[in-house]
Formats: sequence, structure tokens, C-alpha cells
Amino acid sequence: MSGYFDQTVWVLGAGQLGAMLSHAAYPLGVNVNPVDIDAQTLPQPGKNDIVTAEREQWPETPVTNILAAHQNFANKNFFATIADRFQQKSLLDKLSLATAPWQLVCDETNESQLHQKLGERVLLKRRMGGYDGRGQHWLKQAENSQIPNDWHNNAIAEKAIAFDEEISLIGVRDKNGQCYFYPLTLNLHQNGILTASVSPLERLNKYQPVAEKMLTTLMDAVEYVGVMAMECFRVGDDILINEIAPRVHNSGHWTQAGSNISQFESHIRCVTGLPMIQPSVRNKNFMINLIGCDLDARWLAVEGSELFWYQKEVRPGRKVGHINFSKTGEKNIRTALEQMEPLLPERYQETIAWLTKELLG
Repeated sequence: MSGYFDQTVWVLGAGQLGAMLSHAAYPLGVNVNPVDIDAQTLPQPGKNDIVTAEREQWPETPVTNILAAHQNFANKNFFATIADRFQQKSLLDKLSLATAPWQLVCDETNESQLHQKLGERVLLKRRMGGYDGRGQHWLKQAENSQIPNDWHNNAIAEKAIAFDEEISLIGVRDKNGQCYFYPLTLNLHQNGILTASVSPLERLNKYQPVAEKMLTTLMDAVEYVGVMAMECFRVGDDILINEIAPRVHNSGHWTQAGSNISQFESHIRCVTGLPMIQPSVRNKNFMINLIGCDLDARWLAVEGSELFWYQKEVRPGRKVGHINFSKTGEKNIRTALEQMEPLLPERYQETIAWLTKELLG
């Protein structure tokens, strides 16, 4: 036996998250095999193998049919709940976990009713699919916006939240039901896409216990095993859950550089039953998402940069990589940001300004 187990962890999906799970598992002696959902060569998982996923939902293909039917598919039933925003929101309400006021867009639902119940600005979200700002439509009373064709019964409507900032919590639950957490992460979204993250921030510490209690309630309720991300709005001293991701998450990428156990290693440890401990966090950490950018070797010359390139075709609005930094000292942080800014497209000036403000005050 070459590793700890005579088993393979199969990942449904072969994108960047699957690749980073495989990368994190290698030093542990665990074999991870991400599988493209349209692969011509079909997976042949063994009886004792484990299946996990890097995506909330998937179409029926020969590959997904085989993996989804496996007896050791971690959190399989929960994926169906989370993939449907109606079911996800219904579960949060059932568990009394705070979220934005919402309702299902039914056949009889009209714009006037939604504005009367949810306010002048209402966000419609497709029940299935949609990410990075896709699958969403704003109803603005002042503009007389209309519900799109075929969205009835296929969408939920949410009250627009005037939030102070967007934060997320990466939680981990092992097979014994023990929960572990990383510090809250502050996130910047631009055009609906996560562009930068910072963690830890001392001013967010007071929200940590509440956020941990919320995510523990959810993970315990569904007997979850592995990493789960909880994206939230902070509104004053209150936290509202925006979205749940039953997997490793973009806002936790900073843990690759900033923790002794990354979110990817944590997930592998838990689904395989390896011992899990509370991750320790070092330094001030920040992550910059590379969106629609061509690969630039000069990024590697920036002091402390840790590049993860996804080997994807570069397209506008597509996440093609990220760069992590784990730094100490204001001078070192400022130097890294100043060196990065001219190496990124002009639109990143706002991103660098936000990072400078949050990291240096």
C-alpha cells in the first residue's frame, strides 16, 4: 500500500478546485482523481473509494451517473438541497438562520406583489445554476423592471440588502462531528465576481462566534463532513447568510499560504477520516483573483507572491488563477501591493486601492 489508504478520492468535476484538492492531498499520501463530467473514459471507483464534488450541481452524463451512485459519496443528499436556491433558503428558515427576506416566484407572482413585500429593489435568482453574478435579474420599481419570461417557478426573489460589507466563513466538520473554523474573511466583489479577499482582520473578531454558531447549526443539522463555505452580508452588527457552498470555496484560497492546513487539505482529511486539528493562521493574508488576465511571469517576481494558474483558456470575466500573499509588517504589505498594481489590468486599480485600505488603514 503506497499511501495511508487503499482508496481513491474521486472528485466530480475537473476544474481548478479539483486540481487544488489533488495538490493538497499528495503530501498526505492520498490519491485524488478529479474527473471531467464529459470524460470519454469512465471512472471505475472501488467499493471503498470516496466521492466528493467541486460543484453544487451537475448534468446527467455517464461520468456523473457513475460517481453520483457511489455509496461513499460524501454529503450527496445535501448537494441537491444546496443546488436549488428555493430548498437552500427553506432549510435556512427551518433552522432559524438569518437570511435576506425572500419568496418563491410562483405562477401568480407579479412585480407589484414583490415590491410591496420586498421593497423597491428586488433581486431575482434562478433556482438552479448561476454564479459570479450570472442567473440574476434586478427588479427596480423606479425602472418598471419586469420578471423575465420563464422565470416563474424557476427563481426566488430576495429583498435588496444595504449591507456594510461581504464576509465569509470557511468551516470544517469531521466524521466525529467536531467543527473547526478559519477566521472570517472580508471579500470584494466587482461585477458580481469575487476579486479579492483579506483574512484575518481584527475588527471582524467580534462577529466570529456568531458566524461559527450559525455554520455549526447548519453542518450539524445535515451531518456534513468536509469543508463548507458560508457567504454573508454584514449589516451593522447583524450577519445575514447570502449563499452556502458545500465545498471548498474561492474565498478560502488564502488558506493555502496563510494556514498550516489549507481548506483543501482540511476537506481531504475529513472525507478520508484522517485526523483533523484546528488550523493555525499566520500573518496577514490576502488573495487577488485573476479574472480574464493573460499569464504574466512578472507576477512571480513580486516578493511573497504565490501564484496558482488554472490552465484555462483566458476569456473576459473568467477566473483563470489567483495570487496569495501572507505578509507581516505594513512596509512589506505596501511593497507587494505597489509592485502588483502595474502588472495587472487597469481595472485592478480599484482592487488594489481596496486592499490597501483594508490592510493598511
